[in-house]
Parts: sequence; structure tokens; C-alpha cells
Amino acid sequence: MAKVKVKTGYVCSDCGAVYPKWQGHCTACGVWNTVQEVRIAPPSRREGFAGAVSAVTLLGEVACSEEARFSSGSEEFDRVLGGGFVPGSVILIGGDPGAGKSTILLQTMCHAARSREVLYVSGEESLQQIAGRARRLQLPVDRVKMLAESSVERVLEAAGAERPEVIVIDSIQVMHVAGVEAAPGGVSQVRESAATLTCYAKTSGVVLILVGHVTKDQSLAGPMTLSHMVDTQVMLSSTEDARYRLMRTTKNRFGPVNELGVFAMTERGLREVKNPSAIFLSRTDTAAPGSLISVLWEGTRPLLVEIQSLVVAAQYGSPRRLGIGLDQNRIAMILAVLTKHGGLVLSDQDVFVNFLGVLTFCKPGLFSSFY
Repeated sequence: MAKVKVKTGYVCSDCGAVYPKWQGHCTACGVWNTVQEVRIAPPSRREGFAGAVSAVTLLGEVACSEEARFSSGSEEFDRVLGGGFVPGSVILIGGDPGAGKSTILLQTMCHAARSREVLYVSGEESLQQIAGRARRLQLPVDRVKMLAESSVERVLEAAGAERPEVIVIDSIQVMHVAGVEAAPGGVSQVRESAATLTCYAKTSGVVLILVGHVTKDQSLAGPMTLSHMVDTQVMLSSTEDARYRLMRTTKNRFGPVNELGVFAMTERGLREVKNPSAIFLSRTDTAAPGSLISVLWEGTRPLLVEIQSLVVAAQYGSPRRLGIGLDQNRIAMILAVLTKHGGLVLSDQDVFVNFLGVLTFCKPGLFSSFY
């Protein structure tokens, strides 16, 4: 038998960039001392993506049926997903540490367990920690099945015995597959673990939710193939106001990607914000100069936002253009249009524009009320 040659590569542990040789600085994400040597496992023989031999089929003969969705228990989460969970779909949710990923998934599993079989797999926290959080949030936990495991093979063995309809993997960076000579969290382990779990979800019709870590530049850690592999990619982000969390989709095969979910972090966990416009307005009874209300469309929902501006004579030689929550390049372009077509001389004026709220917007029609 021919001897298998072991190959090595150099991969950034933060962003997953691959290099032919070691270097101290990752040029992709700009971080130092994150390029590590990893062993590249020889390719293994795989079946088809669905776990069986594929056959050629005419497109016109494929039966089309509407996805039978079911609710996650949160209207905001359902809005972002496009209407709820789709059986057999794979969802990847990422976010900063402390953003509330584990909290909202624990709340979702407790709600889904009322009518469906669920399995929550924790590879980072102990079951005692999760039980303490659930007790603090006063969640119904009688029917939520838990598993503290980081081995993909053991997770699939437990899933085969319990037959759950929803599985949460928290997180994919700590999972590992036997036979892959790499540490958990490495590019090879993350790719093989996600591929194995995805294959199981597609063949069994289970809703699979993967929790992913993010790097310093707010992108998902691990190989880029992870984003291509999943059906839906959701980002849960914090805001300047620590009370609120924003949820968006950057990829969704079963719905739109421009929907926005707004949550408030409370002592009872993440709560839906039914009227997000209320947090974008100053709530004053009297009209203030330099302030206007505009309407922005986020997906299927209109949002009322307040924009405040101030123009004063420049105190220094070069006028300042400062925008909070808005793109400064767009502010400069609008000021140039006002100077050219509006007859306003602003070359010697300081301009300050403030977007009141927890979002950062840069939309083409945002300043239409200024004309």
C-alpha cells in the first residue's frame, strides 16, 4: 500500500486565510501572530451531498411544495428568518461575545419544546451554567433535552436515538470529527464538522442551528466555506445603547435578507421591540430647529427616524464635517449638491449631523427631506 503523504498548511486562526508559508502578520485581517501550521488531512471518499447516489432528473419533473415552516416563538426572529424555521435547513448565527446568542437560542428551544422534540448541544458551557441561566430567565425547561458534548459522532448518535426536530450546536468552533488531524476550531475541523452535521440535517429534515464565533473585524471565524454551506446566516450585534440588540440576515435561501429584528436585553432575557420607531425619536413635544423626522424602509417594515443637524461658522481654518450614525462621505456629497444646486455657501461652515437611534444608516434617499 502506498504511503500517504501528510501535507501541511498555514492558516490564520481568526479569519481562516491560507498561506503557502508561515508569516507573522495576516494580511487578510491585519492581526499579528495568528498564522498557525496545520496538517491537511487527505481527501476521504464521500457519497453525494444528500448521503445517497444522485440521479439525473428533469427540472420539470421535480415536485415543488411550499416549505412547511413553524414558528421560533419570537415574531422578530421569524421576521428575520423569512417566516420561521424550515425543516431540513441549516442556520448559522454569529455575534459578538455577550450579544445574546446563547440566550435567544435557549429561549427559542424552551418555546419549541412545548410542541416539538429539541436537542441543545453545548460544547462550551456546562449543563449547570445553562440550567442556572434558564432558571434566572424563568423559562420552562421541563421538555428541553440537553447534551454536553463536542464530538460530532456522539452528537449524531444521540440525535439518532432521540429523533429531535431542532438541534442547536453551541458552538461549531469547539466541535471535532474523528480522523481529522487538527485541533478543534481549526479550519479543517470546522469545515468537516459543519459538513457532517449539514449532511445529517438534509437527510433527516432536522432544523440545525449552528453558533459561530466572530473575529475582530466582525466577520465569522473559520473557513469561508462555512458561510456557503449553510442556508441562512444570521448576525446578532450589539449597539451603542447596551439595552438593544439588532438581528440581520446576510444570507437566506428561504426568505429576504433585508429584514431587521430589534430586541431589548432585560433581566428576563431578550424581548422583542414591537415598535422600533420609538427608540429612534427624541420624544419631545415641541419642534426643535435642525431636527426632522424621516421614514426608512427596512424589509417590509417602515421605521420613523429622527435626524438632527447643526451648521455653524467654522472656528478653525478647515471646516469640519462630522456625522454620527451616518456615512461622512455621503454627507460631503449632499453638501456639495446643496452648494451647487441649492445656492447655499457651506465652504466656511462646520456641519454636524446626528442620527438619533441605535442603527447606522447609509441609504440613497436618506437626505431627500433636505432638498
